[in-house]
Amino acid sequence: MVAGHLQEKNGLFYIVLSYVDENGKRKQPWMPTGLAVKGNKKRAEKMLFETRSEFQIPKESNRDENILFADYMEEWLEIAKSRIKLTTYSSYEQSVKKVIAPYFRTLNIKLKDLEARHIQRFYIEKLAEVKANTVIKYHANIYSALKYAVKTDRIPVNPADKVDRPKKNDFSPGFYDADEMERLFTAVKGHRLELPVMLGAFYGLRREEVVGLKWDAIDFELGTLTIKHTVTTIRVGGKTLTIEQDSAKTKSSLRTLPLVAGFKEILQSLKQAQAVNKKICGNAYNYNYDGYVLVNEIGERMKPAYITGEFPKLLEKRGLRRIRYHDLRHSCASLLLANGVPMKQIQEWMGHSDFSTTANIYAHLDYSSKISSAQAMEKGLKLPENSVVINRWEA
Repeated sequence: MVAGHLQEKNGLFYIVLSYVDENGKRKQPWMPTGLAVKGNKKRAEKMLFETRSEFQIPKESNRDENILFADYMEEWLEIAKSRIKLTTYSSYEQSVKKVIAPYFRTLNIKLKDLEARHIQRFYIEKLAEVKANTVIKYHANIYSALKYAVKTDRIPVNPADKVDRPKKNDFSPGFYDADEMERLFTAVKGHRLELPVMLGAFYGLRREEVVGLKWDAIDFELGTLTIKHTVTTIRVGGKTLTIEQDSAKTKSSLRTLPLVAGFKEILQSLKQAQAVNKKICGNAYNYNYDGYVLVNEIGERMKPAYITGEFPKLLEKRGLRRIRYHDLRHSCASLLLANGVPMKQIQEWMGHSDFSTTANIYAHLDYSSKISSAQAMEKGLKLPENSVVINRWEA
C-alpha cells in the first residue's frame, strides 16, 4: 500500500499520495475528495484508506507515452476485472473489446494525444448504429478508464469530462393486460415454459431468478417463496459461462414473497414428479442440478437462453402479441398498479433497489393516482357553476 495523507485546501479535503516510480522519481499526486473539511474527517479518512489500497503504481513512463488509447482500454479492462463482478466484467469486455478498442485502434491515437473531440466523434458515429443507452455504457467505460489514467499520473486531465454524454432513451416497457395474460396462460399450458411464464407474470421474477429457483427457497409450511439464488449466462473471453450465485441482482432483490395456494399446489405436484423421475431414471438422472425447480425429466436444468429464445416463438405460434419475456415482469407491475397497490409495495414486490427505479418505469401507468389528484383539485378549487366558455379570440 502506498503512503498518503489528507490535505486541506480551500475548505475541502484532498488525498495526497506519495510513491517512487520505476524511474526512481518521487510522485505525489493530489486527488479531490469533494468533501468539506467540517464534519467529514472520518469519511475522508475512509476514502484515503480505500484510495491507498486500490492504487497501483503506474508502469514505465516511456511505455506510457507511446501506448495507444485502444491498448490502454484493454489494459484498464484487466485491472478492473479484479474489482468487479464477473457478470459486470462480461458487459465491460463486450463494450471495450468489440467496440471501443477496435474503433480507436483504426485512428491510431495515443493515450496522451486523446482529446474530447475524438471521443465526441465516436459517440456521434455510434448513435447512428445503436441506441443512446448503449452509447452511455460506452461512455461509462471510457470515463472510468481515463479517470484511472489521471489517478495513476498517466495523463494530466480526463478528456471525457469535456464530452457531452448522450441523453438517455425514454423507456416505455411493453406489457400485457389482464385479458391478454389469461390468453397467455391458456396458450402456454402444457408447454415447458408454463411455469417460467407463470412465475414471471405473477411474481415479476427476472429470468435469472426463475432459473435459479431452488426447492430450499420454498417453504410449503409457512407458505413463502424466497428469491436468493440466480443463474446467469455470460460471455467472457469468447466462451459462454454459467454463473450460479447465492445472491440476487441487488440487496433489495433478496426478498421473500407469499406462496399463494395455486402455486403451492403446482410446485408440490412438480416436486413429487421429480422424485418419481429420479427413481425411473436411476443412474441416468443428472444430479448436477439436483435441488433446482426447473429441471426436465432426466434432471437437466433449463437454460436462461431457452426462455428468452423460445418465448417469442411461442407467442407467434399461438397468435399472441409479441413482447419480451422480461415484459412479463412489467405486466406484473402494471396489474398491481391497476388494482390499487401502492408504488412502494410494488417496489418491494419487484425487488427494485430504490423507489425511484419503480417510479420512473411505471409512473405513467399510475392512473389511479391521477384520479385522486383530480378529485383533490376538484374539492379544493371549485369551478364556477353554469359557466359558458366563449369560443372567440380578440386581437
